[in-house]
Amino acid sequence: MLNLLHIENIAVIESADISFDSGFNVLTGETGAGKSIVIDAISAILGERAYRDMIRTGTSKASVRAVFTGVPQCAWFEENGVEYDEETVIQRDIFLDGKNVCRVNGALVSVAILRKLGIQLINIHGQHDSASLFDEANHLIFLDDFSSNQSLRQSYQEKYEAVAALRREIQRMTMDEGEKLRRMETLKYQIAEIEKAELEPGEDEALEERRKLLQNAEKLSQGMDEAVESLYGGEESDGAAGLLAQAEHALGRLARFSDSFSSFHERVADLMYQVRDVAEEVKDARDELSYSADELEQIEARLDVIHRLRRKYGVTCTDILDYLENARKELDDIEFADDHLERLKGKLKKAEKEAWDEALKLRQNRKENAKIMSERILSELSQLDMPRVQFQCVFGEQELSPNGADTVAFFMSANAGEALKPLSKVASGGELARIMLSMKNVLAEKDQIGTLIFDEVDTGVSGRAAQKVAEKLRKLARHKQVLCVTHLPQMAALANTHMLISKSERDGRTYTSVTPLDLEGRKRELARIIGGAQITETTLKSAEEMLRWQD
Repeated sequence: MLNLLHIENIAVIESADISFDSGFNVLTGETGAGKSIVIDAISAILGERAYRDMIRTGTSKASVRAVFTGVPQCAWFEENGVEYDEETVIQRDIFLDGKNVCRVNGALVSVAILRKLGIQLINIHGQHDSASLFDEANHLIFLDDFSSNQSLRQSYQEKYEAVAALRREIQRMTMDEGEKLRRMETLKYQIAEIEKAELEPGEDEALEERRKLLQNAEKLSQGMDEAVESLYGGEESDGAAGLLAQAEHALGRLARFSDSFSSFHERVADLMYQVRDVAEEVKDARDELSYSADELEQIEARLDVIHRLRRKYGVTCTDILDYLENARKELDDIEFADDHLERLKGKLKKAEKEAWDEALKLRQNRKENAKIMSERILSELSQLDMPRVQFQCVFGEQELSPNGADTVAFFMSANAGEALKPLSKVASGGELARIMLSMKNVLAEKDQIGTLIFDEVDTGVSGRAAQKVAEKLRKLARHKQVLCVTHLPQMAALANTHMLISKSERDGRTYTSVTPLDLEGRKRELARIIGGAQITETTLKSAEEMLRWQD
């Protein structure tokens, strides 16, 4: 659960430390006091988008730090090289230049990687979530989340990918006769051009190395002549080999008179033999440095042929030969396309049957779980003062697609006697808020997320319905940590922990503070929510009664 949140220089919050408890946590305050800023700060440490506009005027960066306790050990930590700790600390710094620095337990991570952890820690439900219920494209996703049918979907998707690959291959090979003839002529020309060159793998590299040698042959020959003369000697001087032979002979005589010269003798003898070996090798290399006058010209002509092919077919001779092999294969495929297409169509028919078998298994699973989910949602709605509502998942069939062969839409009737209609056409704001809450409660039972945040999801709800919503969130908080931003006294009265978001002005600057409320503070805040700015004895008594009823 989220244990501690430290906010620094975000919008009108200069600095705030907020401690959250398990159970039902409520944040209240005047409109514009900064409740949404707290939610934005939590979103930031979950890896959601953060903007420079969040940074408090006059400062260079904003920071959010959160401490989570009881974090389950998930694969994310090992996959991203972050040390696991049951008490996980997340920090995010946001700079004016747009740079973000994110750390988890002290380790640097990217925003995208942080987001993958965030979705496993907290689920935030805002007013915009209700709008997502209107979009029928999301209904299949909601049902699959409830069904926990990942293995069935994975099995189907593997079969579907095989179908899609075969369809792409068939489409690639299906062309009209004119296009087929043009492509065959192109391939035949390319194959003939490359085959005529009679390339060898690595030939270009060998020729370029030989050309480099021939271009410097005169300098090489002159240098080796000088080296041989220096080693063997010439008409006017002794070479290194001769001088070392003289030294070796002299030291050999001395070694016969004193053992102290034996080491010198051995070392010089070794040098003499090494120099003689090198001299012989240089002499051989000089003698082998032979070339005809037109060899360089022949190499240049050959390289010119290779370079022309390089511009068309690949960077090296090996690449060009690979292109040749692929061209031969493509030409063969086209020439024997009819036979190949028949084989592919046979494979496709078999793959489609296998995919349909998996799609029907997935459909059966979805329909079974749709019935269970509908019953659970109706039960939840009944508890939220909507006992006569009807709710149903309406299925449609379609061709194989990445998500199966089903379409799903949520239909409902809010009042007795009314026909079932798409959700977007029958639900009022208050009804939609309760439907969304019911669905979130049902889906929340399937996940391992420990903290749920509800950001003013009670908009449009009042009276007895508001009381029912509050009781439902309080019940949910027995198993999950629940944070709720609200304007409803019924919601605030049922909280285990109540925090007040307030705004003040000092020295021409606006400041927002977050204050945990004791019993007297809760009474006054509830009285304000009930009666507005004028807090009276009557509103205070009403607030006290609501709190007493909670206990």
